[in-house]
Amino acid sequence: MSDRSRSPYRSTRRGTGGGGARNAPPQPKDPARRAAYDVLRAVHDRDAYANLLLPATLRERGISGRDAALATELTYGALRRQGTYDAVLDACVDRSLKSVDAEVLPVLRLGAHQLLSTNIPPHAAVSATVDLARRVIGHHRSRFANAVLRKVAARDLAAWLEVVAPDRAADPVGHLSVVHSHPRWIVEALAAALGEDPAAGPAALAETERLLAAHNERPQVTLVAKPGRASVADLVAGGATAARYSPHAAYLAEGDPAGLREVRQRRAAVQDEASQLVALALSRVPVEGPDSLWLDACAGPGGKAGLLAGLAGQREARLLAAEIQPARAGLVAQAVERSVRDAGRVVVADSTSPAWRDGAFDRVLVDAPCTGLGALRRRPESRWRRTPETAAGLAPLQRALLDRALDAARPGGVVAYVTCSPHLPETTGTVAAVLADRADAEPLRAADHLPEVSGAAAGPDGAYAQFWPHRHGTDAMFLALLRKR
Repeated sequence: MSDRSRSPYRSTRRGTGGGGARNAPPQPKDPARRAAYDVLRAVHDRDAYANLLLPATLRERGISGRDAALATELTYGALRRQGTYDAVLDACVDRSLKSVDAEVLPVLRLGAHQLLSTNIPPHAAVSATVDLARRVIGHHRSRFANAVLRKVAARDLAAWLEVVAPDRAADPVGHLSVVHSHPRWIVEALAAALGEDPAAGPAALAETERLLAAHNERPQVTLVAKPGRASVADLVAGGATAARYSPHAAYLAEGDPAGLREVRQRRAAVQDEASQLVALALSRVPVEGPDSLWLDACAGPGGKAGLLAGLAGQREARLLAAEIQPARAGLVAQAVERSVRDAGRVVVADSTSPAWRDGAFDRVLVDAPCTGLGALRRRPESRWRRTPETAAGLAPLQRALLDRALDAARPGGVVAYVTCSPHLPETTGTVAAVLADRADAEPLRAADHLPEVSGAAAGPDGAYAQFWPHRHGTDAMFLALLRKR
């Protein structure tokens, strides 16, 4: 029996022939905690993404207002702080935390988050969580949850970190790993990307710690006004504020983005500001000769393609957006729909083995599949799924995509290589490996094409651009611009 078929929230209208409210299941007690629990279970059991499943769950169950806010806080808080809470919980059980049933762990993490990181009174946090436990894991195991959470409640978060976190001086990486809830290998990878050396002592990891802390903060919602179809002024009139960097971006402090008419009409969309800026940088590089055909080689789900299609249309150019997965190609088609001069076209294609001829395009974007370590604020579960082996496994694909992108560009054209990850093997490592085998491409100084952004130059001689959550308030997007000779 599937989770869906067991759900007490399942609609009764389907196939009932109109039984009305009398046949509706009773409204479950504490819908916010139940929704958070179900999403955490799905994230663990089915590799679901919380940012996709939680909104759908809230809509399906009719959860809104304060309950929706509580469900969101509990879900994302438990995922972001999972590493810290697991260290605390491990100290509170009389066996290894790894031996605790998968059905029980989300209950314990939800309880730990309420006790250690919210203003919910401890007695209420324990009582409500144990009540949830009785309904989802049964009476016997709820007694175990009750005993563990009462131990957790004995200290606040600062006091627990004094107990469970490794000594900062003796093991600075391990200390940051527990305090800021990141796997150890990610702490080391991010420190390397920032140019900080753990061997130099804890003081040498100051910026790394600011980055880790930023990953545990709730990101603001950023919108893009698609060129020629909406303006930042339109979004501001709807309650947003003009963004710091992108001339097409606005921040939405609160509320559902779908509440804005421009978003409902697909004239605007949710898109991180760094994602907009890497596309803008590609469009700003001067090219000699014609500038009429652009390519987005890995277009799904379509955010950058939607922006590029608008920019291309304003210059009487066209954009071909390629996506290997048909379902994602459908999303890309929605993103470029009604772009200026109908400039966007979508094709289902593998950009490592493309159907187009070499040298066909003036501008090429390759937004390569990556570990997503630059979007840990929005997808907190990613930090617990990715491994060093994940990154190593992506390297051949990333290199092949960049290689084919350079083939697709004409001499004098430009290629933008982008990842939503600052992990060096995926960024400068990939670019260096490809350029080592090619004499027909050279890097351009990407930051020179983003004059409104300070502190973004990265890599050898500052040739590339790297955005950071703690510096720029954006995702950690990487950009290399390469000129085809």
